[in-house]
Amino acid sequence: MPSRKSSPDTAPVTVQPAMGRACLRVCLGAALALLLAATAGAQQSPEFTGFDRNSYPGDSALPALHRHFAFTGYWLTPPPGETVNTWQGKRETLVRAGFGFLVLANGKDEAVIQAAARQARLTAVAIGQRDGAAAAVAARQEHFPTGTIVFVDQEEGGRLTSDQAEYLRGWVSGLVGGGYRAGIYLSGQPVSEGHGQHISTAADVRERMQHGYFRAPVQLWVYQDACPPSNGCRLMPPPLARSGTPEAEVWQYAQSPRRPQLTAACARTYAADGNCYAPDLPGLHLDLNVARTEDPSHGR
Repeated sequence: MPSRKSSPDTAPVTVQPAMGRACLRVCLGAALALLLAATAGAQQSPEFTGFDRNSYPGDSALPALHRHFAFTGYWLTPPPGETVNTWQGKRETLVRAGFGFLVLANGKDEAVIQAAARQARLTAVAIGQRDGAAAAVAARQEHFPTGTIVFVDQEEGGRLTSDQAEYLRGWVSGLVGGGYRAGIYLSGQPVSEGHGQHISTAADVRERMQHGYFRAPVQLWVYQDACPPSNGCRLMPPPLARSGTPEAEVWQYAQSPRRPQLTAACARTYAADGNCYAPDLPGLHLDLNVARTEDPSHGR
């Protein structure tokens, strides 16, 4: 039977059951779509693009760089292969220019760890503790506040060897003991271990963290410039979630120079010499990063 609703001022209105059900479905569908859209909007958080490079770009380049980048890498030590650190003493200049930070210190390759252990008769853990403590001292000398995240540069990829793992464990301990928070810059590129098995350094470290290996929280800054998931040397970065490392706080998605075997699909986004250059500064090659915050090390 039709349902009826009467009013003293209007004639009775008749609504057919089929029409009522159709209206209900449409209204519920519209409400659900609005709810899902609102939820998706609430879950999406802004992400920020930054750069890093071994050499300080120069004070005059900072205004042009800040037009495109929210944060910059900042070396506390000489970068790999260098004997001089050109970033030293530049924190306040970069703060005034509006930059956030990715603070990092050079680590040691396996061969260097082993050579240092033989020479000083120290364990890999002890060498790492010494270097981590030195990084904390350098961070304080550069006026980075207590609690700043300092990343140790772990260049070698794949599963960590025992010496590499012990060095990193000691480094984290030495840094945290100096009042700073620890992070590791490491590979997110899967490496074959044979029999169809693959592992990245980030996945290895993640598993160790789950078992309490480092005895302190460790943030991950992954480098993974393979295309895909990277989109190459582009200022519009891919979403951080596509890095392949769910726990990553920062993703370095483009490097200078590019690695040809991994970046063939996005080679045209790089310059002819294989480097990634800053807009407005064609002579300034750099690496590109995306992060959850405009100050990933919380160093301002």
